[in-house]
Amino acid sequence: MTATQRILLGLALGALGGIALAHATPDLAVRVADAVQPLGKLWLSALQMTVVPLVLSLVVVGANTATDAAASGRIARRAIVAFLLLLALGAAVAAIVSPGLFALFPRSASLAAALSGATGHMPETAPVGWSDWLAGIVPTNAVMAAANSAMLPLVVFAMFLGFALTRIAAERRALVVEFFRAIADAMIVVVRWVLLVAPLGVFCLILAVCARAGLHMLGALGVYVLVECIVYVGVTALMLVVARVWGREPFARFAAAIAPAQVVAASTQSSLASLPAMLESADRRLGYPTAVTSLVLPMAVSLFRLTSPIQYIVSSCFIAWALGIDLGVAQLSAGAALAVVISLGSVGLPGQVTFIATNVPVAQAMGLPIAPLGIMLAVDTLPDTLATLGNVTADLAATSVVAARSRKDDA
Repeated sequence: MTATQRILLGLALGALGGIALAHATPDLAVRVADAVQPLGKLWLSALQMTVVPLVLSLVVVGANTATDAAASGRIARRAIVAFLLLLALGAAVAAIVSPGLFALFPRSASLAAALSGATGHMPETAPVGWSDWLAGIVPTNAVMAAANSAMLPLVVFAMFLGFALTRIAAERRALVVEFFRAIADAMIVVVRWVLLVAPLGVFCLILAVCARAGLHMLGALGVYVLVECIVYVGVTALMLVVARVWGREPFARFAAAIAPAQVVAASTQSSLASLPAMLESADRRLGYPTAVTSLVLPMAVSLFRLTSPIQYIVSSCFIAWALGIDLGVAQLSAGAALAVVISLGSVGLPGQVTFIATNVPVAQAMGLPIAPLGIMLAVDTLPDTLATLGNVTADLAATSVVAARSRKDDA
């Protein structure tokens, strides 16, 4: 069995066991939930302990990678700008739409109580004001921010550090970047070790929640997957608008030209495997200059993943919805900004490692507990086909934008 299949099996067994106990003997179900819940929390804590050094390292390395890519020429700089704008657009759409979509579904009081029991506490529900949010962006003490898991100020510090490294001597910069790359690699190894027992951790978490909430948890997971798929499809369609408005490509022509690449993306669930089909669509079907396509599309595969910040925002909004927490504009803005930055450094990480390393800091930045993420990890692979479809469509839309700008300059 693959790792994903084992985790899904743990989810299924835990859910069935918890629902059966809740239906047959509610008192025993509560006692069993109290017994297994510490094991689930222990597993989550093991995952969480890697997040701060991993995120710090990824942002520092990512800032240097993006700077190196942008330094390779005018086309590369335009591509980086296009990637950032599209990532920000996707995160903004997710932050605006997701709370409204979740609000269409009724909340379960028993589920909120069960999840709050799994987290060990309920966060403050009062929204963060703009003044407090702005004051907290830049840390007064980076070590204190790391100790308190204050992810947004920590990432701001990491960005300053990463870009500052590009201004020092090349040999010193290389040493520091290699150090952070080694830290990131080591943390990924630790996460993989912890994920080896993910089936047991997910089993304990879902058993504890279903023993208290019954079928409500499974229904909530279905809502989560549905909303995520809806947002993926909506943002993928939005990329056609981007290609039309900024890339000057007619809807019908662009949609027909990228269809073969989309088919490959849906069948392989891999942007890298779709790269040859994307190059063919951009070169032969759309007629973009080879100088643009041969640089922008490989850069997009290695740096740009549109659906990543969308997924981080949807996950956090789901946690808020399930726990009955109303997110303020400042919280959503903080989550969206952090999601964009983290997504640039996380491209290329293994799927389940990416889920933990990226969703945990975004949820923490929005003031949300992370315990539900352990359960959501098991079902997040289900919308992967739509995620890859959106990424490939965005890669080609970004290429159309860069090509249109290049044609304008040459005219």
